[in-house]
Amino acid sequence: MKTIVELDAARDRYVTRHEAFLNNRSEAAWLRQLRVQAIERFAALGFPGTRHEEWKYTDVRPIAAFENSDAPSLNGNTTTEKWALEGAHLLVFVGGKFSPTLSHIGELPAGVTVCSLAEALSRDSEIVQQNLARYASFENEAFPALNTAYFEDGAFIHVPQNLVVETPIHLLFLTPDGAVSQPRNLLLIGDNSQITIVEEYANKNGVGAGFTNSVTEVSAGKNAHLDHYKITTEGAAAFHVGTMQVQQDRDCVFSSHSVTFGGKIVRHQANAIMGGSGIETTLNGLYVGGEDQLIDNHTVMDHAEPHCASHEVYAGVLAGRSHGVFNGKIFVRLDAQKTDAKQSNRTLLLSREAEIDAKPQLEIFADDVKCTHGATIGQLDDDALFYLRARGINEHDARDILTYAFANDILERVQIAPLRERLEKALFEKLQSIR
Repeated sequence: MKTIVELDAARDRYVTRHEAFLNNRSEAAWLRQLRVQAIERFAALGFPGTRHEEWKYTDVRPIAAFENSDAPSLNGNTTTEKWALEGAHLLVFVGGKFSPTLSHIGELPAGVTVCSLAEALSRDSEIVQQNLARYASFENEAFPALNTAYFEDGAFIHVPQNLVVETPIHLLFLTPDGAVSQPRNLLLIGDNSQITIVEEYANKNGVGAGFTNSVTEVSAGKNAHLDHYKITTEGAAAFHVGTMQVQQDRDCVFSSHSVTFGGKIVRHQANAIMGGSGIETTLNGLYVGGEDQLIDNHTVMDHAEPHCASHEVYAGVLAGRSHGVFNGKIFVRLDAQKTDAKQSNRTLLLSREAEIDAKPQLEIFADDVKCTHGATIGQLDDDALFYLRARGINEHDARDILTYAFANDILERVQIAPLRERLEKALFEKLQSIR
């Protein structure tokens, strides 16, 4: 009963403040109405408790209780050098708001739009109106409803048909200590177009406490190719809830790689709907936790049409008292014949106190399909440890080598060389810190 009361009080706090939030903004009537609908749904849904099947392993009370301290923005001496990707277009958001002084958007192919969502709304809101909240529904999801009600800015990327953006787009979200950040990203990729996007969440000093509630909506057209990366390295006291909703059309190829090293409570929800034939979708993930971190990954592969393939590999390394959750769902709809779906979750536990709750799921309503799924949980292989120690490697180093090799299998799939090198270094540092 106390848990329900706490969550209800937190819900009421956000609902009560919403009218003042709206009154301080000047925006289109359609957007205002969308926000009203979203806060009404949030009021009805409330924060999910552990009795909610999708949240049974993740207690959101610390997130719900988080109070925005009205922390100041990052100071003028802030640089993005430690996160920068050489040659990439860079958009930086501080506390969920676009920072022109920290951003650098180079020359883009004619017709391509890369800007803040706030700018897109003020410049040409029609395309935003047609797509915003069309893919990421808030009818039954509390955190997307809260984001829709309160977002102020985010990234807007529009690639018309038949265009290739060769240089990666790097979206960097920095959350100041004590701040609540609710960025909204809208990515529209036209037919026969191609782009690479890196979506990264971090704190300036890597230790700050903040709450990030992000929503990323993706629409990928016929034969579009999108390579997407989500990197979460926020501070050890930070909370992060992220939702990515992907809508794909015929012959589209979409891949997303999620890498999580930071955060106290982190929840990633990645949903992909294969809405045409010939689609190929990949969702991969690496999560490394120590101390009392909780990292929760929920994925949905929705095969709505025939002749589609999905691939999914999630790997976790957990030490200390950390807790991992993996819930991967594959839906094969009635007419989705010739579906080929593969899912794998592998977890390495480095301590007796670390734990993982793995729940791979298949729901198949077609009869001509190939679907596999599985979860493996274990410790370092004793024979492999013996092999390395027999060659003069001490036990600590042998364990580090095997753990790094296990985790680096996911990072080897990263196609952007500077990003892969940075993540490999960050992985090594993370493993050293949880040893």
